[in-house]
Amino acid sequence: MEKNRRWWALVAVALGTFMTYLDNNVVNVALPSIQRDLGLSISGLEWITSAYILVFAGLLLAGGRVADVLGNRLAFVAGLVIFTVASVAAGLADGQGLLIGARAVQGVGAALLAPASLALLQELFPNPKERATAIGVWGGVGALALAVGPFTGGVLSEHVSWGWIFLINLPIGVATLVLTLVSVPRRPVRDGWSLRRLDPAGLASSSLGLFALTYALIEGAAEGWTSPLILGSFAVAAVAAVVFVLLQNRNADAMMDLRFFRSRMFSGGLLAMGLWAFGVFGIYFYMAIYLQNILGFSPTEAGAAFIPMAIITAAGAVLAPRLEIRFGVARVTAFGLAVMAAAIAGIAGYGEGTTYGDLLPWFLLYGVGGGLLIPLNTVVVDALPPERAGIASGMLNVSREVFGLLGVTVLGAILSNRTEAAGGDFLAGYQFSLVVAAVLVAAGVPVSLWMLRRQAAAGAGAGDDETAREIRSQTTKPQMTKSA
Repeated sequence: MEKNRRWWALVAVALGTFMTYLDNNVVNVALPSIQRDLGLSISGLEWITSAYILVFAGLLLAGGRVADVLGNRLAFVAGLVIFTVASVAAGLADGQGLLIGARAVQGVGAALLAPASLALLQELFPNPKERATAIGVWGGVGALALAVGPFTGGVLSEHVSWGWIFLINLPIGVATLVLTLVSVPRRPVRDGWSLRRLDPAGLASSSLGLFALTYALIEGAAEGWTSPLILGSFAVAAVAAVVFVLLQNRNADAMMDLRFFRSRMFSGGLLAMGLWAFGVFGIYFYMAIYLQNILGFSPTEAGAAFIPMAIITAAGAVLAPRLEIRFGVARVTAFGLAVMAAAIAGIAGYGEGTTYGDLLPWFLLYGVGGGLLIPLNTVVVDALPPERAGIASGMLNVSREVFGLLGVTVLGAILSNRTEAAGGDFLAGYQFSLVVAAVLVAAGVPVSLWMLRRQAAAGAGAGDDETAREIRSQTTKPQMTKSA
């Protein structure tokens, strides 16, 4: 493949990722406008956001398996088309049912597109240095979307129409599709395909477990954490997880080789990425409330407040692979988490009467720390054989989504309890929840230094340790014999 085409393919993959990340949080600030125009109930309003997250998180492992079996290009294109068509339907929706249904279909498209995105980068950039650069750019674009989402939603809903927060995906989706078809080459399906290779039982059990867990995390605060519905959802998630593990141990065509969790680099990378998401999602969510309810920012101003942080994160994501080569992924990740924790603790010290200038240095410091964790994507994907890149990417996204939801729900529960204990003082609950978040993110520092340290003999790949190399060789040897 020509070098220029490869980098154009990176643009396509980054644009696709940008769309899915954008729709993760673009809706929040537009909800009041949607409620006024469509006359929605509070429950319907909540499900406009929840339907997308629930389906997206629930089908991520399934999307990764589809990419591994049917090919990354096909999964990416299919997800892109589904997501774009559903976005148009959401933008033109004139009622609650159609809008919620379109958001759920968006989640299906995103669940196919997101795992295939990272897997495509591994396929398109076999050179480790080029791959690290590409993943840095990809990660930077994704980080930028996290902050641009609220700002975009605020501007469009306030000055144009809420429908355009979805319709804007149409030109982006069409441009991405054209770039993908032109720049990403077709690959033959590895060893053919069949329904059995998709591991239907594994797909069903993993999806059911993730659906149940995500639902419980989304609805726990509203329904009550000890309510029969939420406890039942957690029970279903636990049973489905046990069934999934048993199936994977017995099935020759299993979607996931559970031995990879013995790899420190793979498991450590997932855990560190989860802690990153815990901080990012939780802080973004409750910081937006603080900026508007305590400091009096408008929705557009609150969204714009995060843009400098996102730009620094994106720049750090591009530079982080070079730092990782020099200092090692364990040190860079630990330093990034330490900086994030320090920034969160610094923000927790501010209350009423604070200006944006007071918060900005801490926002920028937080962005520096967040950007340094982008090389974890390379570590996790490189720990698995190329034919499992889709599942590796799916696991990364699952870690990010589940820990992100935990960040919102756990910090929300702490905030609510502390606020009640302080006689209804939101600020007291908010500041205490930030301190808890800082402690939890800081706990990732020793975890990263231990789990992500490299073996002296490591040389098979950027993220390999002894366990991963052993399993990779066992996985690839039969395929080499077969193809010979």
